[in-house]
Amino acid sequence: MGLETIHWYEGAALNRFARLATRLLDTPRGLVWLNPPGESAGAAPECWPGGTSVPPRVIRCCLRVAELGQPLFLSQDGGDPDFAFAGVPLAGGSGELLGVLAVVDDRPRSWTADEVRDLSDLAAACSAQVRARVRAESGRRAQEEAAEAADAAQAAAAGLRSRLDRSQLLLRAAEDFADTSGLDEVRRRVGDLVSGDLKPSYIGLALVQHGGLRRVADPVSGDQPFERVPAAYALSSRWPSARAARENRMIVLGDRSEITAGYGPEAVAGFDSLGLSTAVCLPLRGTRGVVGVLVLGWEGRYVIDTAERAVLTTLAGYAAQAVERALHLDDRVTVARQLQQAMLTDLPSVAGLELAALYRPAARDDLVGGDWYDAYPLPDPGTSAEGEGALAVTVGDITGHDMRAAAVMGQVRSMLRQADHDHPGQGPDRSLSAVERAWLRLGLDASCTMVHAHLTPAAGGSWHLRWSNAGHPPPLLAHPDGTVERLTRHDVLLHPALPCAPRGYDTRPMAPGTTLLLYTDGLVEQRGHDIDEHIDRLGRQLAATPPETPLEAALHSLLETVGTAEPEDDTVLLAVRVPAP
Repeated sequence: MGLETIHWYEGAALNRFARLATRLLDTPRGLVWLNPPGESAGAAPECWPGGTSVPPRVIRCCLRVAELGQPLFLSQDGGDPDFAFAGVPLAGGSGELLGVLAVVDDRPRSWTADEVRDLSDLAAACSAQVRARVRAESGRRAQEEAAEAADAAQAAAAGLRSRLDRSQLLLRAAEDFADTSGLDEVRRRVGDLVSGDLKPSYIGLALVQHGGLRRVADPVSGDQPFERVPAAYALSSRWPSARAARENRMIVLGDRSEITAGYGPEAVAGFDSLGLSTAVCLPLRGTRGVVGVLVLGWEGRYVIDTAERAVLTTLAGYAAQAVERALHLDDRVTVARQLQQAMLTDLPSVAGLELAALYRPAARDDLVGGDWYDAYPLPDPGTSAEGEGALAVTVGDITGHDMRAAAVMGQVRSMLRQADHDHPGQGPDRSLSAVERAWLRLGLDASCTMVHAHLTPAAGGSWHLRWSNAGHPPPLLAHPDGTVERLTRHDVLLHPALPCAPRGYDTRPMAPGTTLLLYTDGLVEQRGHDIDEHIDRLGRQLAATPPETPLEAALHSLLETVGTAEPEDDTVLLAVRVPAP
């Protein structure tokens, strides 16, 4: 199949894959080309970002990917050093070509093995999404057929009514599984779907992991304490679900005698502990093999005829696509979370200061942000040696909620540390300016807000605060007399489209009993609410905090009273206190 009939799909779900591809591989444009059944040929292609045309040579490269049926990575095209292309075919469940996921760069690129793997992984997730869309279209056609069957069902026998019910079940399955993202959501929707129509007394889901099967707990009721059913077991074990995964076929147990005759004593004991008379184990077939097993059981005898087998097989197919998509996204999020957590700093011990920090991720696991905090000793002016008590503290936020944001955060964090050590004694504004110059020269395609501050010891146990703010929410300074001051001095954020200009700064003395609070917008920014009101509320809570409260406990209290229970963004708090005498 060529791409003569392939056109740009304007759905937001697939736009996301083109956008993610451009961010992941750091390219200006990305495309998702599809060949939906029944669409007319010759539709004008579009690309991400929208509103730009697709050059003929990009079309030729996409056609070449379709002809080859395999990935194509070009450092340049025909000797043109200002063009690079990377494209991966989108494959259907039977290996048929569904389209192409591609990115285009206007500079020569030597595509790395990681970039090849990342684009291929993203193409696999995109393929799963496309297949779900095709299934949804099939479901729409099934709905029309079901409506016609409803008219005939008025005079039909109970068997026809049962067929209609099953068609509606599959229609709901196609719709419900099309937009699932997390594994818990997949598990919940499986239970919701089958409990109403098939009415099983037991619903189990197990995933293939590390040569075995691991049961997935119900996110609503939790992992039920079945003493005879293990949480994990080997694929080689004598459980019917393990056999379904090994042999990649449906296993039906009509009654207890079948499990007694064909399986081990552990399986018989587990069957009895669940009180089941009939069970069916359905392999979940992914694009690269079986990804899990869906188990349904009934306390009474339940007849699974040919029509019922077809319904269960189709239902398992929908569930397999959703599970595979969820596993892929979970893997990506886990890597990004680990990257983000690895770069959270262990706070240094500084004589004459108390430090505490708190990080809380967003409620949604797929939102991985670029929030960070940092604290480290500063070198003596004119040297590279660690100084006598001077300290740098930073809180910042890279825009975006993906692995790229977490990676850029790591780069900026290291760049700022390097700038402080390359400009000893010159203040946080000079270091921030150095980072901004490097940011623009390196072409980092992201924006960033941050507060960077230097604290140096002064006479009488006091400290001197000097800070520079790049478009970040204002720090709060709680004074010993109970007042809280907003440190409003700030400049614009770091952004590739903004010119580099000298950064400003401001200073404050920090007498004993003073507390400095830095935070990210996840603490004070809520949809539909005024951010200034939340900052005022944060200030009032900070002022009401007893001075003897341990700093870490104070941060937890601020998060609980000012933050939301289901935060839409990551949240970072960093506090520095000059102990009262």
